[in-house]
Formats: sequence, structure tokens, C-alpha cells
Amino acid sequence: MRALVQRAASGWVRVEQPGPDGQRTWVETGRIGPGLVVLLGVTHDDEATCAERMAHKLWHLRVFADENGAMNRSCAEVGGELLVVSQFTLYGDTRKGRRPSYVAAARPEQAEPIVDAVVDHLRALGALVATGRFGAMMQVGLVNDGPVTLWVEL
Repeated sequence: MRALVQRAASGWVRVEQPGPDGQRTWVETGRIGPGLVVLLGVTHDDEATCAERMAHKLWHLRVFADENGAMNRSCAEVGGELLVVSQFTLYGDTRKGRRPSYVAAARPEQAEPIVDAVVDHLRALGALVATGRFGAMMQVGLVNDGPVTLWVEL
């Protein structure tokens, strides 16, 4: 499991919906204040136990400033919110050619319950979590704070 994590002052996600006239419309499904925007990818050997470990890692990742300005506080400590968006392209392999290969990304029927489990575990830890919609065309926006961007892999 992989996550691209960005400390954010705010973030939002919109999901594409078919409009009544056949035109593309976007509906906001999630918005957060200060916290983390998490793009989350699942691979073939990930299991439910990975979801719990990832949730714990994200909730306790020390990327927020303490009283001395050092990144020494977690979402759990500062009351940070999380925006979790599934992102199979995190497993895109670009080592050969110009077209990424996504063979390392888990199939949707495997990945969706694991992404849902990460969200459920975060909420069980006390996190306020917003999400996109698995498999949908989405627009994600954020105001990166720092900027702070980390690659988290289990």
C-alpha cells in the first residue's frame, strides 16, 4: 500500500456526475480544513491488516509544528482532518517507454474494500475523514501547507 500525503491548510474533492443535459457536472463529496490530503494506492498483496497499519501511520504521522516550530505533532494531536482519495495510478510503472503500466495496482474489487477499511480505521481512531468516490472521475484540490509532501509505503 502506498500513500502520497500532503499537509494541507485545506482540501476538497469533487466527483463527476452526469448532468440532465448530458454535460459533465461536478459534485463536491468531501472538504477538509487543516490536515492531510492522502492519495491512496493498493497493490495485489495488500490485505485488511495493511489498512489498519496505514490508518495508524497516517493518524500519527508527525508533520505538524510544535511550540518550537519543529514537525513533531500528528493529526491525532492537533485535531487535523484527512481527505482520503483512492489513486491506483500511484502504482504506475514508468521505467519502460512512455505509457505507464498499472499491472502492480490491485483490481477494483480488491482495492475498494481496503481503501474503505483505511477510512473506517481512521474514523475509529477519532479522525474526521472526507473521501471521494472509488472508481469515479474526480477533481482534487488542496492548499499545500509548507509545502510538506511525503511518500508513505507499507
